[in-house]
Amino acid sequence: MLDVKLKDRAMGLLRPAARSDVPPFMVMDVMAAAARIEASGGHVIHMEVGQPAAGAPSVAIAAAHTALDQGRIDYTSALGMPSLRARIARHYRETYGCDVDPEQVVVTTGSSGAFILAFLAMFEPGDRVAVTVPGYPPYRHILTALGCEPVLIETTSETRHALTGEMLLAAHRKTPLKGVLVGSPANPTGTMMSREALTDLIAAAESAGIRFISDEIYHGLDYAFPAVTAAQLSPRALVINSFSKYFCMTGWRVGWMVVPEPLVRPIERLQQNLAISVPTLSQVAAEAAFEGRAEMDAVKHSYQDNRQILIEGLPQAGLDRFLPADGAFYLYADISKFCADSFSFASRMLEEAHVAATPGVDFDPVNGRSFVRFSYARSTDDMRTAVARISRWLAQATF
Repeated sequence: MLDVKLKDRAMGLLRPAARSDVPPFMVMDVMAAAARIEASGGHVIHMEVGQPAAGAPSVAIAAAHTALDQGRIDYTSALGMPSLRARIARHYRETYGCDVDPEQVVVTTGSSGAFILAFLAMFEPGDRVAVTVPGYPPYRHILTALGCEPVLIETTSETRHALTGEMLLAAHRKTPLKGVLVGSPANPTGTMMSREALTDLIAAAESAGIRFISDEIYHGLDYAFPAVTAAQLSPRALVINSFSKYFCMTGWRVGWMVVPEPLVRPIERLQQNLAISVPTLSQVAAEAAFEGRAEMDAVKHSYQDNRQILIEGLPQAGLDRFLPADGAFYLYADISKFCADSFSFASRMLEEAHVAATPGVDFDPVNGRSFVRFSYARSTDDMRTAVARISRWLAQATF
C-alpha cells in the first residue's frame, strides 16, 4: 500500500502545471509534417511559415564575423547595447519622422520575448486583453500561460478585417478590458490600418483606460500604403517590432520595444531576471542590418512579385476569395467551397500536392475552419510551382 502511495506522489511531481496547457502553434506541426515528407525524398513548397527565403543583410553577417574574430562575446545591459538602442531610435526619425528617446527602446529576444515582457509589465493575472481573430496564435497562448484572459474580437470584411474603436468599446462594455493588442500589417490577413483608423482606435482605447500594444513586426513590408507606427500617435502606446521579417533575421532572435517611460525600469528588472540580456552577436548584427536596407528592399520587391502571382493564380485554381493582402507576406484564402475543415484541407494538400500551408483554425478557432493561410515569403519560382500544383490538385481532388 505504501508503494502505491509513493508511486502516486511521484507521478504527481511530473504533472505539468495548468498554465502550460495551451494549444500548439499549429504552423510548427505543419513544418514537422513537411519535414517528414522531405526526409523520404519528397519536394515540398513551404508556404506554411513566415520564414523569408532570403538571408540576413550581408552587412549584418559581416558585422557578426568581425565580432567573432575579436574573440569576446560578453553580456550586454539588460535593455540592450546603447549603440543599437540609439540606432533604433534613429530609425524612427528616418522612417516615420518620429522622435523616440533611446532610453525608451528595449532590445528583446525577437518579438516573442517582447510579448512576454510587455504582458508581465502591463497586466495582472486575470486581466482581460483584447486580440483580433483571425490573428497570430501566440498572442492568446502567451496571455493564457501568464494567467491573463484573451478576449477574441472577430473582425469582418466590413472593416477590412481590422479592429475599430467601436468594436473595442462594445467588447469593453460587456466586461471591462485592461488591454488591447493590434498588428498592422496583420498576420494572417495582411490587413493594414490607415493613420486615421489607427489614431481613432488608440483614442478609443485610451478614453476607456485600455492599454494599447502595437505589433509592428511586418513594418517595411507594406504594399498598399506606408505603415504608420503607434509611436507617432501616442506616448502611452507600447510598440513591438523585430528584425525577423523585413530584415530576414528570424533565427537571430532579436527584436525591440518602444516603451512608455514608466514601464522602462519594470521591464528592465524583468529582462535582468528572465534573460539577463539578448544574445550579443545578434545585437551586433542587428545594428549593422540598418545599413542593408537597399538589399532588403530588393527582397521586398520579390514579395510583391510573389503576391501578384498568388492574387492572379489562386483564383484560376478555384481559390477566388481571400482577405486584403496590403502588407506582410500572407494571403488568407477562403477554402469553404471545397472543404469545411481547413485542417483536413491543409493536410491533404501537403500529402497529395506537397504544398504546405497553415490551416485557419490556428488563427481563428471559430471561423478559421473556412480559411488557409499561404505565406509568399519564399522564392518566385516556388510561388509559380505552388500555384501549378494547387491547380492540378484541386482539379482532381474530391472532398
